[in-house]
Amino acid sequence: MDLASIKPGLMTTRAAMKELFGGGTQGGIIPSDTTPNILIYVDHDSGKKYGYEDGWLEEEDEHGPVFEYTGQGTRGEQTFLGRNGSRNAAVLYHADSRRSLRVFMAAGKVPGSKSAAKRQRYIGEFELDSQQPYTVREANDEKGERRRIIVFRLRPKGDFERLAQDVISRARETDTQKVSAKVVTCKMVEPKRNRVSESRRAAQPSLIADLRQSALREQYLEDLTKREHEVFACQIKILGTTSTLKTDLYDATTHELYAIRGASSRDEVHVALGQLQDFARHIEPRDPKLTVLLPEKPQDDLLNLLHTQGIDLVYQDANGYTRCAAK
Repeated sequence: MDLASIKPGLMTTRAAMKELFGGGTQGGIIPSDTTPNILIYVDHDSGKKYGYEDGWLEEEDEHGPVFEYTGQGTRGEQTFLGRNGSRNAAVLYHADSRRSLRVFMAAGKVPGSKSAAKRQRYIGEFELDSQQPYTVREANDEKGERRRIIVFRLRPKGDFERLAQDVISRARETDTQKVSAKVVTCKMVEPKRNRVSESRRAAQPSLIADLRQSALREQYLEDLTKREHEVFACQIKILGTTSTLKTDLYDATTHELYAIRGASSRDEVHVALGQLQDFARHIEPRDPKLTVLLPEKPQDDLLNLLHTQGIDLVYQDANGYTRCAAK
């Protein structure tokens, strides 16, 4: 078998792929030391034991389809650091090392085999989404304890196979879970890279506003925590969809849902307004107070827009934070 014969839909085995690409046969993420490839193996049966499901999102965006893949690590929080996080880091920096991500799906036992080896169906070559390479969620570990997990967002690169059975299951009901505020307040700590390699990274921060948003979220969470408020995020699955949505901060002490943006422009205020109106329907108890948090005071017309919708504004200033309450 040679590389030219590796087409989406090909039925193969881990052993055969080891011979072709190098690497090993164990684990979900297998970087090769002999070829510029990282092999990613998906097994629905394995993932469901830990409360997650990898596969295609049914919903596409303007950039096309997304394949979600949960990082390596079944006990404790997943990481990019140290020995436990080395394979997750390899995926994160695959473009930096000029490696291809090749995805395979478990497809039943190898016919006639007495071992537990499974056939593997080749899905295609992928790369990380350049805008959002991964998201952080909360799920159970192998002991049933809650922990943060890394969910990579993969985009197909060239031909791919997208079968109905590979699409993540639609939610049977709308389910909102209160999760640690850390799920949305920070990314996982990533390995430090030098400037040369950083310039080739798979995913650079797209806008200064993204960094300001993250910093503002961290700072405001710290402020609420010092005031002994009970603060969460909400992880939402909507009936009939495959995507997982996440709110910004939810203050259980004041029953207040926040949308946080990194700039005070009209476009950013519109995004915040839409998020609050969308997510508020799924928060329990019902009818939370709605608040937009911005890095500085917006123009009066935008403040009026929020107030006509019954939404408070909190903005950062030299003395901390100022609240403009809707009447």
